[in-house]
Amino acid sequence: MLSEWDIKVGTARPNTLQMTDFNILTMNGKVFPSTGPLVCKTGDKVRIRLGNLGAMDHHPIHIHGYYFRITATDGEDIPLSAQWPETTALVAVGQTRTIEFIADAPGDWAFHCHMTHHVMNQMGHEFPNMVGMQPGDVDKKLQSLLPGYMTMGQTGMDMGNMAEMMPMPANSIPMKGAVGAFGDNITMGGMFTIVKVRDRLASYDQDPGWYQHPPGTVALTASAEDLARDGIDVNAPTPRAVASAPHAAAPQRARAGAMPPAMKAHHGH
Repeated sequence: MLSEWDIKVGTARPNTLQMTDFNILTMNGKVFPSTGPLVCKTGDKVRIRLGNLGAMDHHPIHIHGYYFRITATDGEDIPLSAQWPETTALVAVGQTRTIEFIADAPGDWAFHCHMTHHVMNQMGHEFPNMVGMQPGDVDKKLQSLLPGYMTMGQTGMDMGNMAEMMPMPANSIPMKGAVGAFGDNITMGGMFTIVKVRDRLASYDQDPGWYQHPPGTVALTASAEDLARDGIDVNAPTPRAVASAPHAAAPQRARAGAMPPAMKAHHGH
């Protein structure tokens, strides 16, 4: 079930009078990383029913790694002849959509709303736009009054890695983020979960953990030996950089009145 709420940071009760500006978007009442994974076994026929209980917003629900067919609406089942493959199902307010696919690709596959705002948590919409600002020594000066002060947002919104380091008000959650399979931060929250498909399962009710990729199927950082073997110098300037460098030779400016030889022959005709 897809829902939306207005819960101010540090408060415990949703504002039921809010009609337009929601800051918590949930799947089955939870936000990522608390949303439980959808666990499947390779070869399973998977059916997911999506229902939008929100007051105002539609939700384009998208899956990675698969395509599905929308097999039913809140009206009735859709005949097979009227179905077509999709990777995103638009679920409007008050609607349901039932999707089906065959789980034939083992792995961990993101399943989420495609509205950027809806895969974040507890955004502070009243804050000013800080992108590109240079705080200088503002932090140092303010920390004498507020020891925990830190300027945020000037480099964008990818702050998931900071979530575990920063103290938060009671009854609040990081805007986005959870540690992923490769040790980096998954910069998602809100309406986001993971479809986990495995060849073998202990239980459908148990999270199987992160998928263990077979050897040779994951991109890795190239070693110095690999780069040298392929003749790649990562420190060499690119052709574009050379062309735009200050010392690059500029084309000579044409003399006033000068014409290419081919044009001289036809001058005046």
